[in-house]
Amino acid sequence: MKLTEKQLEVMAAAGHLLVKGGPGSGKTTVSILKAAQIAEQNLRPGQRVLFLSFARATVSRILEAIEQEQRVSVEQKRRIDVDTYHSFFWRILKTHGYLVGLPRRLSILTPPSEAVALSRIRSGYAAASMLTHAEKLMKKEAEEEERLRLAHQEGRVCFDLFAPLVGSILIGSRRIRTLLASVYPVLICDEFQDTNAEQWSVVEALGEFTTILALADPDQRIYDFIGADPQRLNHFVSAFMPTEVDLSTDNHRSAGTDIGIFGDDLLTGQFRQSSYNGIHCCLYEPHDARAKTTLVTTAYAARTRLVGAGREDWSLAILVPTKKMTRFVSDTFRSPPAGMTEIPHVASIEWEAAILGAEIIAFLMQPDVDGHHFEQFIALMRNYFHGKGGDAPTQGDLKEAENLQKAYNEWLVRRSAGQEIRKNSILVAMLAVYCEARAVALTGDPDSDWRAIRRILDRGACRRLNGVAEEVRNIRLLQRGTQLRQDLSQDWRDNGAYSNALAITQRALVREHLSTHAKPETGVVVMNLHKAKGKQFSEVIIFESWPRMKKSQVVVNYDRLVRHNDRAMIDDGARYCFRVAVTRGILRTTILTPKNDPCVLLPGRS
Repeated sequence: MKLTEKQLEVMAAAGHLLVKGGPGSGKTTVSILKAAQIAEQNLRPGQRVLFLSFARATVSRILEAIEQEQRVSVEQKRRIDVDTYHSFFWRILKTHGYLVGLPRRLSILTPPSEAVALSRIRSGYAAASMLTHAEKLMKKEAEEEERLRLAHQEGRVCFDLFAPLVGSILIGSRRIRTLLASVYPVLICDEFQDTNAEQWSVVEALGEFTTILALADPDQRIYDFIGADPQRLNHFVSAFMPTEVDLSTDNHRSAGTDIGIFGDDLLTGQFRQSSYNGIHCCLYEPHDARAKTTLVTTAYAARTRLVGAGREDWSLAILVPTKKMTRFVSDTFRSPPAGMTEIPHVASIEWEAAILGAEIIAFLMQPDVDGHHFEQFIALMRNYFHGKGGDAPTQGDLKEAENLQKAYNEWLVRRSAGQEIRKNSILVAMLAVYCEARAVALTGDPDSDWRAIRRILDRGACRRLNGVAEEVRNIRLLQRGTQLRQDLSQDWRDNGAYSNALAITQRALVREHLSTHAKPETGVVVMNLHKAKGKQFSEVIIFESWPRMKKSQVVVNYDRLVRHNDRAMIDDGARYCFRVAVTRGILRTTILTPKNDPCVLLPGRS
């Protein structure tokens, strides 16, 4: 790619820098070249340029881009570090956390474990929709107090505390700010428009001695609901008076198409063209079987185009508005209607339930060494129901955990009295499947043993364990060469059994959260729109649900790109999110919307 005049301005700039631009405008490419230039001309021995991004997938894409960039020498590449904000903050906390009252020995409280730890507080409140404003504030304060207690008393630090704690360390210690600047004199911040107040305080503190290069797309700000501030770029300009370069007129990602133009027009609702090259809007019949058929055949056609073009690393993303729709599409691809062929894919699900389910399967591979295996299994099942909903557990799940403990306690009492388990106990089916899983003859091959346990849970007569198996289906931890696979294999070789399977799996899941080595998605992937942020795919299919009607009136209209597909609900957030989804496509973006109530953001509707 030949650099544009604006990109050459970036290369010529000195000091703090703000680079703005839309999807595919070349922000990442020019920032890599800028980092290489700085590495060659400005760094002293031992110094590096640090490139920070939010998502592991984005970090992986940046690492891949650096590796493939032929204009950057091997020595320059060696002096560019790429990391996530969480991983960078964790390194600071482990070294300097004692300065803000943390114990010397720290561990990460992952989101699933955090949900389990906060379950006692959350079970004391009704569903969020039933709480008053005052009750919501009380719940939020109680949760925050518990997070702080876990950090300061137990050394278990959740991700949400990383930035505020690191901010306190940096603001309170000039020496640490200068120390970090001596190692990383230049910091490149990707997706800067999405930084929350705590993350901004860290960047602002570092910027006293470190040169900051901020990359941002103001029109991709889709995280206001978790603290991103519309004024963040103004804060940066006010604090550092940077050189500003705007690349928004460039589009290198989907060059030769009108995908970027259509995305820009979505923001204004003013569509300048009657058609857009690379954009295809398709109306589907709003009935379950027909909607599924259209979705599957559209995916077939896209996959055929990509394979036929000879692209070995092709990717096709099915982007949906909600987590529920992710599950719907994944289930549809596994069992298409009318006997159509299954579509192999990976679904980007919420991690909490999958991680807690993975812990259960790992524990079922582990031998009983103290006679308390089933008791520990029940504890893990309680954790699963406490934590599977993440920050928003349902009262049903919390009740399930309570009922499991009650049933187990009752069984212990009956067993001590020489009585059989009550025939209608919820443990009957669970115990039967548990015993079947424990009877599996393990082989020492972690992948086949893991799958064997999961199949038993999936096919057994216990619906609760069926759910665990379903959640774990999409977790990709045992691929060849992964650390988890190697560690489980070593455990088997050392002990003749998976003696430490649970602990090994828990450590692997923490590493996964901090890893920068996630592979860019290939093949067919399914995810919600927010998870697609910062990614790109050969083709994209955007699929929203349809209204449920009764007597020609809409009675339910969930899982839409705009809430209830109501014009009154159109806001910047909906437009930004739709634009992000549309502009993930490199070659083509297809939008599937119901025939009887098309998306109100589309041409002729808004």
